[in-house]
Formats: sequence, structure tokens, C-alpha cells
Amino acid sequence: MRRAPARRLATALLALSTLAPVTLTASPAQAAQPAAAATFAATAADPHGDDCPPDGLDPALVARLDEAVERTRAEAGVPGVTVGLWLPGRGSYVRSSGVADKATGAPMTPRLNMRIGSETKTFTATAVLELVDDGLVGLDDPISAYLDGVPDGEHITVRQLAEMRSGLFSYTFDPGFVQALLSDPTRPFTPQELLAYAFRHDNVFAPGTEFQYSNTNYILLGLLVEKLSGVPLAEFVHRRVTGPAHLRHTLFPQGAEFPDPHAHGYTNQTLTGEVTDATDWNPSWGWAAGAMISDLRDLRRWAKVLATGTLLSPATQAEREKFITVPGFGGDGYGLGLFRTNGWIGHNGSLPGYQSVTVYLPEQDATLVVLLNTDIPHDGYEPSTLFANAVTSIVTPDHVYEIPADK
Repeated sequence: MRRAPARRLATALLALSTLAPVTLTASPAQAAQPAAAATFAATAADPHGDDCPPDGLDPALVARLDEAVERTRAEAGVPGVTVGLWLPGRGSYVRSSGVADKATGAPMTPRLNMRIGSETKTFTATAVLELVDDGLVGLDDPISAYLDGVPDGEHITVRQLAEMRSGLFSYTFDPGFVQALLSDPTRPFTPQELLAYAFRHDNVFAPGTEFQYSNTNYILLGLLVEKLSGVPLAEFVHRRVTGPAHLRHTLFPQGAEFPDPHAHGYTNQTLTGEVTDATDWNPSWGWAAGAMISDLRDLRRWAKVLATGTLLSPATQAEREKFITVPGFGGDGYGLGLFRTNGWIGHNGSLPGYQSVTVYLPEQDATLVVLLNTDIPHDGYEPSTLFANAVTSIVTPDHVYEIPADK
């Protein structure tokens, strides 16, 4: 059953899903999509370096992964997907399957730029935590000490914003916002406009008493970074986060710009429910919560930087990893702009046309990145979670990627 646009957009910047046993069947329309041969990319050519042999995995394991990736793509009706898996001591696996453009049949490849949705939150939260290390803000300070006009802001802390326990209404639930966005998805939104949609509603619970994913939290954190740093959020993220992390293909767009080469993205989050090409939709409506762009190579690097706290002090990273229990997670739950599920640490992302997963498993020094060019769920399950669950079920059966379903 297709979710209504308001519900889909409410969670569009986080593809929260978990996997129960399901049987997936490709529709005739999906089966008729342009075919493209699946391709392998040797990670030895990666300018970031390679810490394990590109063909080091056992051939039987490679065959199982091939089958799982291709079956999941076909059954869930995903146009194109790239899966990158790095297992030091065992080998690595980079697989692109399907098409990047349904109109031309151009194949999906590992070198494409992709919109990463809520993975943006990992960068925004890192920026805030760097300001904590700089002594410019305290995690337990009220947001009202820095920004005016936040409902109950004198009782909502910076920490509660980052860990999704503020109680602020998410603007993506507002019917007026959904109508405005879907009526003209190329239009720009300012952070102030987004907050206006949120603040017309009462808070949904008292600060710190519950967990609810709200993109409003991260719009405020983006404004906090700008207030304290004196520069635009995109500039601060470049200077202090993506630059020091050596992420050469990760950017915070000012509008709808999308560097080539990139995959086309497909969504049914439209006023009619029909599938459309959302490639050039303006992601400003996600801003600090979901506007960024990256690629496989950069996300591979970012997974470990994020999970190990390379850019932060040990004390601040320890605060980041105070995970709040979230029902349905395989493991701890949500921290400060990242989650942990059955040992995997990182984040996922979803916005119209695109989904992603970037996670790191410290126990095995393993990294998994999944990038795909649709956000259309199958039987209530986000497709990015289907891929991550299928891969981890094979390679790390004691650490299977699981996050809550949204049906």
C-alpha cells in the first residue's frame, strides 16, 4: 500500500526500516525497465587507498552476494544500486547493478554522485560537536540561549535536538509544507520557512521524555552552527568536516545543483502518486537535515571517520555515542546524529529519488555503503534497508543491520 505523501515526506530524510521475512515480487512494469549488466569495480583504483584485496573474498561468498544484491534489486523494483563492502583481512566487494537513467539505460556505476538525504545529519551533528570542542556551546545548554523563537526553547537542550528528543513537531508532517513542496519541487525553501511550518504546531511531548525523529531539530542545529561560527553552514561543513576528512566529492549544495556524473532518482512522492524523475528537485527543503551529495569513495572514508570520532575529542565522541534506546533497532538506537544497530554504527538517508546507508562495524573494521536511485518502498520496507540487511545477513550474520519498519 502506498503511503500518503505527508507520511512519506515526514520520514523522507531517514529510511527507518527493519526486516522481517518477506517475499518480494517484481511487477511487470519493473521487469520492463531497461536492463543493464551488473558491473564490478576494483577498489585498487580508489585514490583513497585500499586496505584489502579487491578480489580477496572467497568466490563462493562473492556468488552469494551477487545473488542477494541482484535478487533484492529485481524484487524491490530498484532501477540501480551500488553496494560497497570492505572487510579487512577477508577482501572487498564493490557491485553496481541496474541503471542510473531509465530513459537512456545508462548503467549504474560506483563513480556516480548521489543525493544522501539524512546522512547529512551526520555532518551537521559533527559540526555542532566541533563547536562543543571549541568551547562555544554546551550540549546541555538550552537552545534559547542561542536562538530565539523556539517553542519551549528554554527547556530544550542542544543534546536533545541532536538525539531527537526535543518534542518539536517535524515540519515534514505539516500538510501545507507537503502541498507546497510537491506542487513545485524545484522551489527553494529557507530554514526560516521550514521552521514556520513546524512552529505552527504544538510540541508533541515534553523535552527529553520520548524519542521522535524530527527534521526540525536539525534545521535548528544548522542555524546554531551559523550563529556561532559566523559563516554559512555549507562553508563551515567544508572547512571543518569534509575538508579535514579528505572527502573530495562531498558537498552541501546551495540549491538544486548536482555535479556530473550522477544517477537519476525516481520517486512516487507526488501529488498523484505517479512515479517521476526527481533528479533536479531542490533539496533545500532538507537543508541541514538532508541536502548533501556524496559518492561511494567518500562515504567509505566517512563511515570510519564518523564512527571512530576522528574529528572530535575522545570525550565529545563518548557523548555522541550515548545511544538512546529506540524500539525495533537491533541494538542500542540513536545517538547524536548517528545510530548503532547490532554493532554497525552510522546513518542512512532517504529523500525523493534516492536512498543510502553508510555504516561501520568497529569489531571487524568493516565498512558497508549502499547507494540507490529510488525511495519507493516495497511492501512497507525501505529498499536501502533491504540491501543492507541482505548483505550483512551473509557477511556478518552475528551483526545484521536492522532498523524499525515504517509501514
